[in-house]
Amino acid sequence: MNNTLRTISPVNGCVYVERNFATDAEIVRAVTTAKRAQPDWNQTCVLQRADWCHRFVDAFVSKKAEIAEEISWQMGRPIAHAPGEINGVLERARYMISIAEESLANIEPNPLRGFRRFIRREPLGIVLIIAPWNYPYLTAINAVVAAIMSGNTVILKASSQTPLSAERFSEAFEAAGLPEGVYQYLHLTREATAKLIEQSGINHVMFTGSVEGGRTIKQAAAHRFITVGLELGGKDPAYVREDAPVEYTVRQLVDGAFYNAGQSCCAVERIYVHKRLFDDFVAAFVEHTRSLRLGNPLEQETTLGPVVRNAAATFVRGQVAEACSQGARSWIASQDYSQSALGPTYLAPQVLTGVNHSMRIMKEETFGPAVGIMKVSSDDEAVTLMNDSPFGLTGSVWTSDEAAALAIGNRVHTGTWFMNRCDYLDPALAWTGVKDSGQGCSLSRIGYEQLTQPKSFYMNLPPL
Repeated sequence: MNNTLRTISPVNGCVYVERNFATDAEIVRAVTTAKRAQPDWNQTCVLQRADWCHRFVDAFVSKKAEIAEEISWQMGRPIAHAPGEINGVLERARYMISIAEESLANIEPNPLRGFRRFIRREPLGIVLIIAPWNYPYLTAINAVVAAIMSGNTVILKASSQTPLSAERFSEAFEAAGLPEGVYQYLHLTREATAKLIEQSGINHVMFTGSVEGGRTIKQAAAHRFITVGLELGGKDPAYVREDAPVEYTVRQLVDGAFYNAGQSCCAVERIYVHKRLFDDFVAAFVEHTRSLRLGNPLEQETTLGPVVRNAAATFVRGQVAEACSQGARSWIASQDYSQSALGPTYLAPQVLTGVNHSMRIMKEETFGPAVGIMKVSSDDEAVTLMNDSPFGLTGSVWTSDEAAALAIGNRVHTGTWFMNRCDYLDPALAWTGVKDSGQGCSLSRIGYEQLTQPKSFYMNLPPL
């Protein structure tokens, strides 16, 4: 068995990082250390935990430039966009720290004479966080800070495509002076990850990744009574009503579809446009898409970088080619971009019309720079098509009518519903999905509930 982790950069196809996978002894030691540290950490007051976590954020952000470049090399995001992930870490971490004391406070029912009653939020124990490569810091921070603020200890398993993310977090926590064992990371194979979940020690798993990956995690945890949080795939829809502000909507949806080369669980992958706006919308959308600059992500002018690996590029090309063979129209020719000279991971953005729900491009997650646009004649038709999916992460409506936006949102099956916005996580709101997009949630006050368990205290007070 190969015990070496090798990260192949999509920028040039070369090995960028090499690490040894954790041995069985190292895994046991990490779990033992986390278990030993957790009781004392649980006894640490929330404000003291907050001080350590704020110092962690300060130390992490101080390395912004180096971390941004590493992101580009590891997974291909343009260097001009990479700092945005560090800014997102800052926003989410600071917010979750700020609400921790209130979110973790005792819940006290109405007074009952002669008794004291309350519910306390107790930490789960050791939380294993499994983060993906597409947003290696943002997806991890959704759980790392909240888990630690809750009194848990954390073991982070980063993707083998972005292993430096776990190490950068470790450096920042070390600089903050966090007690030993509260945060650790392990570079693990899939087999070792499953084995770690199956065995005793881990009390909760937070996984972000594919639907198949989520099933694997659930199976590994099935023999133990531990909780699992899953953020899985998406095929997120947008509906452009006839009263939408077209110029603004086009600009935002091009960004929502092609930012990070479309490699986001909440990227916009299908768009439904009212028939009265359809032709104008498509023309403007194509024109704006053509302004994207495909190229080396280490160059500041690049706005569209490579996808993460050759297999991902092949998959996207296959979906697009199949749709075109079934009657779809591609509005942007690949030869308009010098992608062949850049390498096999570089894809021109694809805008398709003439699509329908018999095509994989409109039903199966793409996770790349391709989007299908369909004409609809009514709100009802749009709702039916938006719900015709095994996924339910986010959806959006683009309209000038707030009442209509709410009414449509009440009918669309998603974890988050946007009006005139897309592809964004507000840390004050629960980040969650329905159907194959997952279970549980992170962020917001509810995110703290996922990382703790209630313990009731019923105190029969002695008579005075």
